Amino acid sequence: MEQMRIGIVGLGLIGGSMAKAVKAKTKHTVIGYEIDCEVLHRAQEEGAIDYEGNDDLLQTLDLLLVALYPGQTVEFIRTKADWIRPGCMVIDLCGVKGYICGALGPFCAQRGIAFIGGHPMAGREFSGYDAAQAGLFQGASMLLVPTEAGSARQAEAFKPFFRSLGFEKVVVTTAENHDRMIAFTSQLAHVVSNAYVKSPEAEKHDGYSAGSYKDLTRVARLNDGMWSELFLCNREALLDELNGIIGHLEEYRDALEKGDRDGLQRLLKAGSDRKKRIDRDGE
Repeated sequence: MEQMRIGIVGLGLIGGSMAKAVKAKTKHTVIGYEIDCEVLHRAQEEGAIDYEGNDDLLQTLDLLLVALYPGQTVEFIRTKADWIRPGCMVIDLCGVKGYICGALGPFCAQRGIAFIGGHPMAGREFSGYDAAQAGLFQGASMLLVPTEAGSARQAEAFKPFFRSLGFEKVVVTTAENHDRMIAFTSQLAHVVSNAYVKSPEAEKHDGYSAGSYKDLTRVARLNDGMWSELFLCNREALLDELNGIIGHLEEYRDALEKGDRDGLQRLLKAGSDRKKRIDRDGE
């Protein structure tokens, strides 16, 4: 892909990592947009961005990546629509796609703005520019969602760009499929982890915990403002997953209450066999 002028809005964990990855792995020019002036200055001093962004520079971009909360993303693109030049591709980096693509797909199509939904499947239990890493996306998946304003062919054309940043897979999907899968693979895991550490025993875990505790609690430490917004934007799909896991947990609880060893063993074997089959199918 030819050298591009790339604007990145929001230099937190995802946007900051995207900026660092672009500068470390490509020759593209990066213009940064960030309301925190200190972060913006640091990013330029550290070489994560080439220039601090403004409205005039929006008119010079080939690609605009928006790494804000869902509501902020919609507001930014709607507010800055008149400054986005024809020919610039806009891709958001939010963790939900139905809300974003539903709000921005028709809007951008009416104004001749090319827009595709995006979601880099990578993260850390820390947030902000300080947590951003150039290698955050190494081996990860990038999900792209065509809209009324951006075709599947246009999405396919950006696969080489995202692979150049370290992404192993770039998947083109629908907003509905994205949100249904993310409710299970990401959002449910954060809810379960966050609820798990609310046990009073968590305060006393030191000396009694090992890999299982660390694996299950890693994402309990989260950005509550961001995740609550993501959960509500994907409420129906997440409720389906929560109701499903609550039902399964009740089965284990009932077997324990009854002292039903055979029933408990069947439940455990079914889960273990399913995990083995999933892992084998994924090889």
